[in-house]
Amino acid sequence: MALGVAGCGGAPARRAANDLFAATAESYASEDDPALVAAASPFGLKLLDALILRNPEDPALLLAAARGYAQYAFGFIQQGGEEIEDKNLDLAQQQYQRARNLYRRAMAYGWRGLELEHRQVQAALHRDLAATLRRFDRDDVPWLYWTALSLGALINLSKDDAELVAEVPVMEGMMERALALDESYESGAIRQFFISYEMSRRNRKGEPGALAREHFYRAVQLSQGRHAASFVILAEAVMVREQNRAEFEQLLNTALKIDIHAVPNWRLANVLWQQRARWLLQRKDQLFSE
Repeated sequence: MALGVAGCGGAPARRAANDLFAATAESYASEDDPALVAAASPFGLKLLDALILRNPEDPALLLAAARGYAQYAFGFIQQGGEEIEDKNLDLAQQQYQRARNLYRRAMAYGWRGLELEHRQVQAALHRDLAATLRRFDRDDVPWLYWTALSLGALINLSKDDAELVAEVPVMEGMMERALALDESYESGAIRQFFISYEMSRRNRKGEPGALAREHFYRAVQLSQGRHAASFVILAEAVMVREQNRAEFEQLLNTALKIDIHAVPNWRLANVLWQQRARWLLQRKDQLFSE
């Protein structure tokens, strides 16, 4: 039915499609069965692709696709690869290649969305990064976040690709601009990104662990301590680097104690991050030297 409605064109059809995917996204986010969402997501994503073919400049559909492909790539493909890498490297590499392809799709939709309001913005960012970043306002934050997040994830999985690595300043600039415009976006999601990123940033202004902790404390404040991601990211990105096993375990156990039903729209995310917390705890003897 959704495809038929979209094919008719016009504002009512676009509103119906947008309402459908808003409801679908909310249904996925509140689900406590990740396997169910993993099985259903490919159909939903391909349906989004089809709707965008009929409505190529619909911002709601483009943003839903950028978000959906990025979340699916990380939550179900990349993490799956990481979990099997010790046992089956070849299969893990296949998962990473799938994740890279999906991040590219997410990023492409993100750029298309940004171009709706800022024509040729991708080229402008490469010509004059600082001046172009100043053109963005608070309404651009979702586009900046999901586009930069997808680009950053792609770079992280492609460190031998010099062309992609050269995009780090653009990715970093977009995420910094998003943070400056609205640090509360998605209840601290941008802060969560920087918890990990500070540990690899080239031109940081301070000690990486301390900077990461600053982002962590603010992310916890913004989410009222009800999102497991902040605790898991700090444990994995910082405590392993610092070889602080006690705090690593404390953070992950805190993540596991979070009530997944406290915020229904974070239920799926919290389940997935708690799964990662358990996996990391299982690997602690590999991650820490005596």
